[in-house]
Amino acid sequence: MSWFLRRLDRDHKLGLRLTVATGALVLIVVPFTLLLVLVKSSFGPLNKIDQGAAHSLHSYAYAHPGFARAMALISDVFAPLTWRIAVGVAVAWLLYRRATQLALWAATTITVGGLLGLGLKVVVARARPDLPDPVAIAPGASFPSGHTVNAMLGTGILLLLALPMLRGRGRVVAWVLALVIPAAVGFSRIALGVHWVSDVVAGLALAVAVIAATAAAFETWRRDLGRRPVEPYKEGVEPEMGGRLGHRY
Repeated sequence: MSWFLRRLDRDHKLGLRLTVATGALVLIVVPFTLLLVLVKSSFGPLNKIDQGAAHSLHSYAYAHPGFARAMALISDVFAPLTWRIAVGVAVAWLLYRRATQLALWAATTITVGGLLGLGLKVVVARARPDLPDPVAIAPGASFPSGHTVNAMLGTGILLLLALPMLRGRGRVVAWVLALVIPAAVGFSRIALGVHWVSDVVAGLALAVAVIAATAAAFETWRRDLGRRPVEPYKEGVEPEMGGRLGHRY
């Protein structure tokens, strides 16, 4: 009990922040785990949602080739390789700026998240939608959506790296893009008939959980060095980067 009270004591800022971060992570991981259990147990209501969305969107895409092409474009432009390259460029730039720890955080987050997504695909081994007259075909297993995992990881990482250099409207725009792009990618995968709704939701949840976990670990490292505590979703994982670069937008 005394340990718990110390964690909530505002004089123990690190303990408080780690407790909050852990709680937030649990809130994300628990729904993901529940979704995984429901998928593996072929839960009826979830199957109904998945099947209904898949058939409805496939019918629309099949009847509207322009829509199907637009969905394919979104899926191709924001494919996993795009985010690996984007984060790789950011890592190289951070190393050039001698922000080694920040570069390590970004590289670790995109790598761990991507590997977890691939590993879960193998373990769950869920079949992709089998639709008549498919407008798109994708190899491999279905759960979670790899495109969605990587899109959320990529935008999340870039967002937390960019926030120290942004102010006001710039931060709003960055947050909107970080949320809209993964959502659009996930929708495109469902519309193309290569993923179920639950695959996309699981991909988003997994990526957010990984980002939350690595950001909390980075915050612990900062506190161990005696740096001031930060709220990554407001200031980024390394707010000092904004001052070092000398640019604010």
